[in-house]
Amino acid sequence: MEILKKLVLSATVILLSGQLYAQTGSAAMQKAFKNSYANESKKSYSSAMSDIMPFYADNNYEVNLRLGWLNFLNKNYTSAQSYYQKAVGLRPNSIEAKFGYIKPLSLLESWDKVLGQYNDILKLDPQNTQANYWTGYIYYNRKQYDAAIKCFSKVVSLYPFDYDGNQMLGWAHLMSGKKAEARACFERGLLIKPDDASCTDGLNRSK
Repeated sequence: MEILKKLVLSATVILLSGQLYAQTGSAAMQKAFKNSYANESKKSYSSAMSDIMPFYADNNYEVNLRLGWLNFLNKNYTSAQSYYQKAVGLRPNSIEAKFGYIKPLSLLESWDKVLGQYNDILKLDPQNTQANYWTGYIYYNRKQYDAAIKCFSKVVSLYPFDYDGNQMLGWAHLMSGKKAEARACFERGLLIKPDDASCTDGLNRSK
């Protein structure tokens, strides 16, 4: 019985020690993030990264996400994409990580990967306005007008009085030969933004 009591006491001490260590570690990480935010506000991005690097681990989503952002601000886009990619891998359903990952990919002009991330976001959130708009924009630049129309139409269905959505939907319709549909979009665009050069040009071409 005495041995059993000692074993229970030892287990309790170990458990309490583990809880205390976890609490201490959590407080230290919170302080590190606080310092990192302060350095970021001063545009001391290297220092902001150094604040949290002691807590780095491949399986730590928050630190990888934060380092992705700080490297992006520091214009180290290759490192930024690497950290964001890890964050996406750790949390595949994280839309915030995918949007973060898109930032350095865009500046590195990795457009196929950018499009892949936008499509992954739309699988999770088909109504996501930002993802629909920029996916449509990429398709438009690739002259895939039917795909662009589908994306811009979602934007306009959610925000019927949105200038950007109407303008781009108008141009996508126009470039695919649908002048009547394009004209309606440009006319709506000019209600939102009177005398707009792009919508005026599109309207003239759709007559």
